[in-house]
Amino acid sequence: MQDAADLHELRLMSARVGRDIRLVQGAGGNSSIKHGDMLWVKASGTWLADAEHKDIFVPVLLKQAQAALARGDERIPLADHGQTALRASIETSLHALLPHPVVLHVHSVNTIAWAVRTDAPEEFARRLDGLAWRHLDYYRPGLPLARAVGAVIAQDTIDVLILGNHGLVVGAPSCGAAEALVHEVEERLALVPRAAPAADEKALHELCRGTDYRLPTDPLCHAIATDRFSRAVATSGSLYPDHVVFLGPGLPMLGQGEDLLAMGARASANGLPPPVAVLVPDKGAVIRTDASPGAEAMLSCLALVTARLPLSAEVAYLTAENEQALLNWDAERYRQQLTARR
Repeated sequence: MQDAADLHELRLMSARVGRDIRLVQGAGGNSSIKHGDMLWVKASGTWLADAEHKDIFVPVLLKQAQAALARGDERIPLADHGQTALRASIETSLHALLPHPVVLHVHSVNTIAWAVRTDAPEEFARRLDGLAWRHLDYYRPGLPLARAVGAVIAQDTIDVLILGNHGLVVGAPSCGAAEALVHEVEERLALVPRAAPAADEKALHELCRGTDYRLPTDPLCHAIATDRFSRAVATSGSLYPDHVVFLGPGLPMLGQGEDLLAMGARASANGLPPPVAVLVPDKGAVIRTDASPGAEAMLSCLALVTARLPLSAEVAYLTAENEQALLNWDAERYRQQLTARR
């Protein structure tokens, strides 16, 4: 059956994209393919990297997805294709709205490094010339973003969407074309990362002794703390939704003469959980021993993004209201739970 062959291609393409941390981190990103009135879309909380070996796609009727959007319902029912406890991606409305047979949404680091800047529009116009593209301001994922996209595509045919403080969405006639378009946009928006001073791993191990913290698996994460500009950006606010969901708002920095136990006690006194990750100036980063794989991936993403922000960049952060909307959203709590069990 052609439907099965196309879904197989979606699995292969999604796995390739999902294994590239420069394009997708953890449970971020999603993909879909349409067959008539049926939409196969990535399930919430699953990893694109697992697409080749796990059943991460669920079926949704396009008409039901569009009806849910019209009535403001974020829980889109699955089509009757067997029993599953999975939910459709929180971006299903977006996938249903776009007319392309294949839609691919990624959190590509070059795109994000531009999408968090207020001084980017002129560069977008120059670098994306010749593509059918649009740049949107930040909207909360799910219904607010889908509605904003709906207003844009009602006016014109768009193949490339740059989402402010979020990422990249492309639509194409096939899986191969969607993957190629993502890579083309990334090449056009490519930024050279700064080299960062080396971490002081010995000092970090000593700081972690007797605490619930450890060094991150990815050594690149230390660059957020050893590079002064990356550290300033990371501690000044939240850049994109998945950072807030998996690491919490902003990123705390260990004070001069402070230790991790004292920082944890201070958080507890304020009614907060211990920080998921902490920056130690000029030394490196540490992360909680119980951090989920998704949190680890987000710390790597932050290192990749901040290293690509030039010193002259005018950075726009999510507002406190944006952060609270994400933290209090049931759909994101569900995604966190699934990612923790991966």
